[in-house]
Amino acid sequence: MRFVAKQPKEGINVSDTHPLVEAGTLVAGLTAIFVVIALALIFMIEVAMYFVSAEDEAKLFDNWLPDDLITVSPDDDRLSEAQLLVDRLVGHWPDAPYEFRVEIDDSEISNAMALPGGLIIVTQGLLDQVESENELAFVLGHELGHFKNRDHFRALGRGIVLSVFFAAVTGGDVASIGIKAADITLRGFSRRQETRADEFGLLVVQSEYGHVDEAWRLFERWNVDDSRLIDFAAYLSTHPEPRDRIEDMKRHAEREGWPVEGDISPLDW
Repeated sequence: MRFVAKQPKEGINVSDTHPLVEAGTLVAGLTAIFVVIALALIFMIEVAMYFVSAEDEAKLFDNWLPDDLITVSPDDDRLSEAQLLVDRLVGHWPDAPYEFRVEIDDSEISNAMALPGGLIIVTQGLLDQVESENELAFVLGHELGHFKNRDHFRALGRGIVLSVFFAAVTGGDVASIGIKAADITLRGFSRRQETRADEFGLLVVQSEYGHVDEAWRLFERWNVDDSRLIDFAAYLSTHPEPRDRIEDMKRHAEREGWPVEGDISPLDW
């Protein structure tokens, strides 16, 4: 039998699926794989974080400051007063494993953050907005609540994982990506984490003043004053809570039987 070569059929290696659909399927598949890997790494790092004690964390980040932080002058009276207030509030948390440090970020945006090692950042913009020591005490107490529950440290772990992962995927520099990824992750506290931090903040305010009057006054002003909506939005960017947060705090104070009226302490600046 003689073999007769035949030309292959036209289009035999051409898919019936549109190239854009195939490309989209490929991208979606790769994205899903990357997401699964990232979630697995985040889960592992969060488990590992449970084995790092708060004391070890405090030693590791002793005297640490973010590279991009611009602070006010050490002679600024607000800095020393805020530090004294934190020290008083911490007195109601006898077994606190941190030596808390306050730094004032020279920024006009109202915000406050809890960072590793016992560092509390308060912006100049927020200090310009508070009208009583009681208001500021709650903001600081809320950040202490994140330290109490170690929300900040687990969030940092997620940031580290994401920074390494993004650097590996994009070929970028880990050091340059790390701070940004960690900062974004620190904004991701859950509703439950924020509620627990609020409750601890109310607890230390109640312990310090014997009541919780004006603890949420700053948020009430932001809610009704359109000119301050930007401050409310900025604060919520790192404290993602719905507007019924104030009602949650009021209900918690009522459950605990804490007075919601009392003497208000003025600020010393």
